[in-house]
Amino acid sequence: MEHAAQLPLAGIRVLEFTHMVMGPTCGMVLADLGAEVIKVEPPGGDKTRKLPGLGIGFFRSFNRNKKSIVLDITSEEGRATAAELAGQCDVVLENFRPGLMQTLGLDHATLSARFPRLIYVTHKGFLPGPYENRLALDEVVQMMGGLSYMTGPVGRPLRAGTSVNDIMGGMFGAIGVLAALRERERTGRGQEVQSALFENCVFLSSQHMQQYLMTGEPPPPMPSRVSAWSVYDVFTLAEGEQLFIGAVSDKQFVTLCKVLGREDLLQYPGFEDNAARVAVRPQLLAVLGEILAHHRVADLAPRLEAAGIPYAPIVRPEQLCADPHLRQSGGLVPMATDDGGTTDVVLLPLTLGGRRPGVRMPLARVGEHTDEILGALRPVPAH
Repeated sequence: MEHAAQLPLAGIRVLEFTHMVMGPTCGMVLADLGAEVIKVEPPGGDKTRKLPGLGIGFFRSFNRNKKSIVLDITSEEGRATAAELAGQCDVVLENFRPGLMQTLGLDHATLSARFPRLIYVTHKGFLPGPYENRLALDEVVQMMGGLSYMTGPVGRPLRAGTSVNDIMGGMFGAIGVLAALRERERTGRGQEVQSALFENCVFLSSQHMQQYLMTGEPPPPMPSRVSAWSVYDVFTLAEGEQLFIGAVSDKQFVTLCKVLGREDLLQYPGFEDNAARVAVRPQLLAVLGEILAHHRVADLAPRLEAAGIPYAPIVRPEQLCADPHLRQSGGLVPMATDDGGTTDVVLLPLTLGGRRPGVRMPLARVGEHTDEILGALRPVPAH
């Protein structure tokens, strides 16, 4: 396990008031990069720990490398302790409903008046504007931000299959922290950073917005798109297996035909170049579909890879747990859990100087570090 002192955010202390996914993701990014992240949980623990169904993996996925303390910030004593602890930290994170931290006296305005160097990060549904007091969920902003429309077929908006905005919103919060820390080196002052689900989703849709602004034509949903490439689709192979294949140049189409042993396709009328093939794409896909129905993924995939043809099997999340690349590259590693067991976790998708920021400590039990953190707490003057 890599020691925090070897990581870029060593010496940075973060106080985290978060739950669910967005705020915890921000804290986890900072923790993975070496910050000491202190997660404040209510008496009984963060309810995210006990979510069922699709939420069962949230806590373990986004709360590694953190310390846990239990503090009742609804009580006067708990709020006073939280504020005192904030004064000994560089960063405060929160992702509760609009106005809640203000009612508790733990908002940016209150804390920054006492601690001007403090960086305060709020994770919200919307940035300041007409929508800012609305409650939001990933699902809500996917519908509002163009993503669901672009993902599903016409008339059937479809939510993306994971919490894309919650996760990316936490990432943008962490980016804001890094920028604010750098600016504090120059000015000596902290600032408030805001990250929001809606604006995050609009950023994801920005390429389609720009497409409309450039062409005047509303972009069709992805299932109805007019592809720029003749071969760029999912095909059903033998035994019902599926494989995405993309031949995005004339050279790749020639190579694909050779791999399939069907160089005769190069002589078919309308198949002479990409532009011509796009014009007859339904017929081309039907021909390729009939050919590919007689191939097995296990046989064809290595040949496509050797030939430099982009391809991908349709992989389910549970299959990724045994993915050889993730395993051998160190992207999926064991972590001790809060119940004494172990689980595999996915690391941040980056390397720093050739090293992968990893797991440094077991997943914290509820309040495991309360005595350690609060026992060392001392009143400090504003700084």
